[in-house]
Amino acid sequence: MDEAESPQLLYVRKAAPSDLDTIMAVIDAARAIMRATGNLTQWSKGYPSCTTIEQDIVSGNFYVICDANGAVQGCFAFIVGADPSYARIEGAWLNDKPYGVIHRLASKGEERGVADACLDFCFAQKDVIRIDTHADNRPMLRWLKKRGFTHCGVINISDGSPREAFMLDRSHE
Repeated sequence: MDEAESPQLLYVRKAAPSDLDTIMAVIDAARAIMRATGNLTQWSKGYPSCTTIEQDIVSGNFYVICDANGAVQGCFAFIVGADPSYARIEGAWLNDKPYGVIHRLASKGEERGVADACLDFCFAQKDVIRIDTHADNRPMLRWLKKRGFTHCGVINISDGSPREAFMLDRSHE
């Protein structure tokens, strides 16, 4: 499924190479929101880079969230399959069922419901979702709790930095 609509009149579509400049502007806006809310270290040192996003697009794993006029309001990577960063966790995953992972979720902060549109789209693809975020990303932590994710522990991403790891399994619903 390449498109899904949310109740907020937002829709998700696969990103195209022509979206790259817009995506990077969304990421810059999200980074500014992080800094303004006390998250001073996540997405620093040039992450996510244009190269990372280009690779996600080429792999078919990157999506944009658009408003009713087609303007990009957010973006994310959704990857189905095991994530190497999730192989070791200080804690425990809820189960070992196959899952999808949301990475690089970003919003311009201009429209409500961007993260919800992302999650609704991802659950249309996979019943089990894992996601991680920085301990200082308070807006994301609140949203994960509101949407019913379970905090499973701490993982370390490729640079060794710790991230709070969450999981939501809807396969039993």
